[in-house]
Amino acid sequence: MEFSSKLLERAVNEMSQLPGIGKRTALRLVLHLLKQPKEQTNGLADALQTMRSDIKFCRSCNNISDVELCEICSSSNRDETLVCVVEDIRDVMAIENTSSFKGLYHVLGGKISPMDGIGPHDLNIEPLIKKVKEGTIKELIFALSSTMEGDTTNFYIYKQIQEYNINMSTIARGISVGDELEYADEITLARSILNRVPFESSLKT
Repeated sequence: MEFSSKLLERAVNEMSQLPGIGKRTALRLVLHLLKQPKEQTNGLADALQTMRSDIKFCRSCNNISDVELCEICSSSNRDETLVCVVEDIRDVMAIENTSSFKGLYHVLGGKISPMDGIGPHDLNIEPLIKKVKEGTIKELIFALSSTMEGDTTNFYIYKQIQEYNINMSTIARGISVGDELEYADEITLARSILNRVPFESSLKT
C-alpha cells in the first residue's frame, strides 16, 4: 500500500495494530478522522491518552477502575462472602449485564496455557488464595470459559484451596464447551450463574 504522506502512513500502521483491523480498514478509519472537526479527533486522542495514563486496576479484584477500589468492591449492596472468578474484565461486564449476580469478582487476567507460556504465577491467583485463607469467602464460583485452558485453571485453583472450608461451584454448562464467556447471551449466562453446580461434580463429567 503506497502512501502520499508519512504522517498518514504512521497513523494507518498504528490503527492496524488493533484487533480485527487490517490495513484497508485502518486507512478508512484514519481518512474518516481526517474529515471530522479537529475538536472531535482531539477529543478521541485525549480520551485514549487519559485512559492509558490514569486508569487503575482495583486493588481487591483487579477489575478496571478509576479509583483504587472499584465500585463493585466498595458497594455495601454486594455479598463479600460470594466471589466469582473470571478470566478478564470483559467477563465481569458480561455477568454484570445479566443483573443476576450480587457477589464480588476476582479477575485472573488470563488462564493457564503452557502452549502460550502462561503459568499460574503469570496470573492473579496468589491474591485469590490469600483471600480464601483470610476466611471471609464462603463460596467461589468458577466462571472461566469452558475450554481446556479454563478447566486447567479451575483445577489448579481448586487444588490450592481444597483444604479450606469453602464451597466451590462452577457455572452450569449452558455455556457450550469451547465457548468464550463474553459471547454468551445474557439469559444463558444468567441461568448458568443461578444454576451453578459444585465444582467437585464438574470433575466427574
